[in-house]
Amino acid sequence: MNALGFAARSAAEPLERFAFERRSPRSDDVVIDILYCGVCHTDVHMVRNHFGFTNYPIVPGHEIIGRVREVGTGVFRFKAGDMVGVGCMVDSCQRCKPCLKGWEQDCVEGPTFGYASSDRQDGTPTYGGYSDSIVVRDKFVLSLPGRLDPAGAAPLLCAGITTWSPLHRWNVGKGSKVAVIGLGGLGHMALKLAKALGAEVTLFTRSAGKEEDAFRLGADHVVLSSDAEQMKAVGGRFD
Repeated sequence: MNALGFAARSAAEPLERFAFERRSPRSDDVVIDILYCGVCHTDVHMVRNHFGFTNYPIVPGHEIIGRVREVGTGVFRFKAGDMVGVGCMVDSCQRCKPCLKGWEQDCVEGPTFGYASSDRQDGTPTYGGYSDSIVVRDKFVLSLPGRLDPAGAAPLLCAGITTWSPLHRWNVGKGSKVAVIGLGGLGHMALKLAKALGAEVTLFTRSAGKEEDAFRLGADHVVLSSDAEQMKAVGGRFD
């Protein structure tokens, strides 16, 4: 299946237009026309081979929002036209204990990632969301609620779940006192989510100029971490 994206051919080269072949869809696959893809710093790390295991050429992107083009004969949760999302994983063994618990990130055989990885069945390279389409096993496709703005929803596929997971794990809610360190890709999501759960939320930042954005996104308080007196004043305050 013909696809067009943006790829880096080495750690020293910029992204450039890249025509490539997506694998043929299987019975349990969903073919998605990509509409939006978030930009995560992990994409930079992978493109620049900061972890030491990047395979080139690489098409990054793992915060994907798109519209279903077609589905395989064994797919019943989705249909053409549905708005969906795809995160960093596109497959796993589905047999080991972690997978059967829904913890595919801990797959004993290792999960298949959306890019810089290899398809479990045919060994073809996976290419990410900086492209016009993608083919993904249906178990790794998420329905997008109709009330969500598709463009704004893209960061939920990485920054959103990364910050939601600890908030959910520690039962954050009304009366909780949550501190968020930094107003970056994850930090802005953490503020919004913690506030929506009813917590009292404080942002720690080194930049006084971020206060306006912090309050707009849900912070109740802002602490300048470069100010020793402000840091001392909030010692032991947070859950």
